Amino acid sequence: MMAAPSLSERGARSLTAHDLERVVAIDSTHTGQSRRRFFEKRLAASEAQPDLFVHIGLMRGGALRGFLLAHVLRGEFGRDDFIGVFDAIGVEPECQERGVGQALIEELVERMKRKGVRSLHSQASWANHDLLRYLDASGFSLSSRMILQRSVAEPLAEAEEEV
Repeated sequence: MMAAPSLSERGARSLTAHDLERVVAIDSTHTGQSRRRFFEKRLAASEAQPDLFVHIGLMRGGALRGFLLAHVLRGEFGRDDFIGVFDAIGVEPECQERGVGQALIEELVERMKRKGVRSLHSQASWANHDLLRYLDASGFSLSSRMILQRSVAEPLAEAEEEV
């Protein structure tokens, strides 16, 4: 019985600055806007501190068909362990439902293991059902932590009453 090809043999590789245009193009098909500056900053940070970032591209047919960006947190919130944070993913529409996203997450898990990461975290909009289905199919579950937010642009109602 032959062993299944490794993900690297199937086209997974690290992203470089040369991939920026394709990453932005794939991402904008899903978000409806360009997040060029976000990806520029992430790719530059990855080159500057490669131990803290995992940026993967998946090649098929000689072209970049999907990407995944993640980073490593060390010692956050008083913890001693390393946590992987899955930041962004994009798969060109023609390649969705063809294993590209699953290959990307499998490669991420392997690379994070090599970095000593024991758990992988992410967040998604409650209204992004496609992404939530993908995360569910990729083995993610609801965390015991809740993300809280508050505006810093608007004063608190109590502060307004005291004036």
